Amino acid sequence: MSSPRDQADAHRAAVGPGGTPADKPVPLFNIANILTMIRIVLVPVFLVVLFVDHGQTTSWRLGAMAIFIVAAVTDRIDGQLARKYGLVTDFGKLMDPIADKALIGAALIGLSMLGDLSWWVTGVIIARELGITLLRFAVLRHAVIPAGKGGKLKTLVQAVAIGFYLCPLPSGWDVVSWLLMAAAVVLTVVTGLEYVVQAIRLRAGVRFAERDGH
Repeated sequence: MSSPRDQADAHRAAVGPGGTPADKPVPLFNIANILTMIRIVLVPVFLVVLFVDHGQTTSWRLGAMAIFIVAAVTDRIDGQLARKYGLVTDFGKLMDPIADKALIGAALIGLSMLGDLSWWVTGVIIARELGITLLRFAVLRHAVIPAGKGGKLKTLVQAVAIGFYLCPLPSGWDVVSWLLMAAAVVLTVVTGLEYVVQAIRLRAGVRFAERDGH
């Protein structure tokens, strides 16, 4: 007959994060993944609002900023929900950063087309994001590289910088917007290099395992 402590240990072993059974598959259509898809859907809506009257009307510009903020906030919420309730899936780990890149990329291109942001900034950030996305797909059959803390910080700084560029602020705030965007570019490059290192290590580990298996 097992003791209460043994029963408690067995219960903890059988229960995963958030009180769900450890061996129960996580449903694909969960709240975290739905929020990620909503963020993707909001991207074209954001662009339409941003380009109304060539981005020169204050009310529409504020509307575009509001949509961008709502979409950006879902990134924070879906990650918290996934971790708290054990809703982490490979789909979420793959699509969450892609949704971020779609939102950030759309905002950068939109701002550059309106003449508010230099194209070289947009080019550097988007080139990095596309490169890392392709890298993720390249190693997908071995493992999913989730967004790390550095990547999340990069996305946050990018979002804040874009928010300043979207907001119709007085010209005196231009230096703040520029400094934030400069920080975003630096973080974009540094974290991109970190992902490349992760991919190289992952590939090296796979090759070692395959060689060891033979």
